Amino acid sequence: METQNEDFKSGFIALVGKPNAGKSTLLNQLMGQPIAGVSFKPQTTRRRQLGILTTNDYQMIFTDTPGLNNAKDKLSQFINNEVRYALEDADILLFIADISKQPDELDRELAALIKEKRSTQKVILVFNKSDLAEPGQASQNKNAFQALFPEDPGIEISARFGKGVPKLIEKVHALLPVGPEYYPPDQVTEDFERDIAAELIRSAAMENLDDELPYSIATQVDEYKERENDVLYIHGTIYVEREAQKGIVVGRKGAMIRKISTDARLAIEEMTNMKVFLDLQVKTQKDWKNDPAFLSRIGLAGAKDA
Repeated sequence: METQNEDFKSGFIALVGKPNAGKSTLLNQLMGQPIAGVSFKPQTTRRRQLGILTTNDYQMIFTDTPGLNNAKDKLSQFINNEVRYALEDADILLFIADISKQPDELDRELAALIKEKRSTQKVILVFNKSDLAEPGQASQNKNAFQALFPEDPGIEISARFGKGVPKLIEKVHALLPVGPEYYPPDQVTEDFERDIAAELIRSAAMENLDDELPYSIATQVDEYKERENDVLYIHGTIYVEREAQKGIVVGRKGAMIRKISTDARLAIEEMTNMKVFLDLQVKTQKDWKNDPAFLSRIGLAGAKDA
């Protein structure tokens, strides 16, 4: 049995930021594979998700958190609780700042929450979306974000293209405490593949649907089974809040549901390295965002206490 390096470092690193700051994109970039659903629309992430990066020298356990939001229903309350739990559990906080924009009220609220909850946690300001910002504007926006954490280090990256990510890993490594291997070295996430598949289906739906409808979408994988010829069969359900929304998700002559299915299938195939047969159906679950039993059923455990 191989002896662990006595200087081996490990710890929990929470990715925090407002919706659509690029947390899930960064997690996938850090892991080198899709384990988190990504959409250009905010609130793609609804619960904490682990990404485990292990080398001979360290084990970094990244927690992708939902974006802090203005709580309007039980789902939103649960999402905000997920953020608060992550802040308390982490050794290091990566505050993901979208430097194509000035910090807004949610950024300031999250910064205040971090200062309130922070005890020994170290903070790194991660200036993301450097590829979208004009140089002069980026500098001005960086200064505004840095003012929220004047004593903490910052680094500029593009999570989408991987620019600056290796240097970010170096910074995290320098701050990690000496510690054990919490997970086996080949484990990359705590989630089951069927749960990730459900998130990738929802991400594909969010990306293809317009306006407010994506936020009325929930997904569940009902069957996840490897069949003959190494084909992975997945049956999934997309839930909407109102009967009228079903037609929008299905689309004219089924065009929309086919597009969602194709995008989700390709993402799941990339995750599993298997050929996937994805069978999707659409159902109505009225006012599901305020239904604790349903929220618990689709994996948002703890929603009953929200």
